[in-house]
Amino acid sequence: MAQDLILPTCYLPNLSYFNQLSNADAVALEKYEHFPKQTFRTRTQIATANGILELIIPIIHGKKDRVPMKDVRINYDEPWQRLHWMSIQTAYRRSAYFEFYEDDFRPFYEQKETFLFDFHLKQLQVLLKMLKLEKEIHFTDSFEEIADASLDRRKIIHPKKPSLISHPVPYYQVFEEKNGFIPNLSIIDLLFNQGPQAKAYL
Repeated sequence: MAQDLILPTCYLPNLSYFNQLSNADAVALEKYEHFPKQTFRTRTQIATANGILELIIPIIHGKKDRVPMKDVRINYDEPWQRLHWMSIQTAYRRSAYFEFYEDDFRPFYEQKETFLFDFHLKQLQVLLKMLKLEKEIHFTDSFEEIADASLDRRKIIHPKKPSLISHPVPYYQVFEEKNGFIPNLSIIDLLFNQGPQAKAYL
């Protein structure tokens, strides 16, 4: 029986994330890790006219620093949903497939999910459906260190670490003439530009 690939939950995950997920037989999403700061747990990267833009979800910082991922709450004191959705619209309204997927993404920027993990999980389920990726998704029931590094992607999919796709295949991007091709952005960059063909680039 194949072992699960352990992945973190991330905000609109990048191509490295989906590359790993698409090649795994089964996946376990990490629920019990202590929330790590400055990672893709709360941020994603999209391409704009000015280059890469990071979109960051604010969270509620409790009295305890070491909060399990499943218990991290989203902070709605600032209108981040409206700002993120405006940024996504500005970046991708000219892309070939933005209007095709727009209605699937809009609810994430209108409805208020309490927990970050639940927000990510619902987005992931929508993204898997769009990519036509049928994967068996499990959840960890405790935090464990994994001896086999090839099965653990919790720390390696990180803004400060290189892409896990060694030879990314370029695809058309809206601002490519200005910025050149930018690899390993959020999966929405690939979806909005390539639509149903997106799966072939993972």
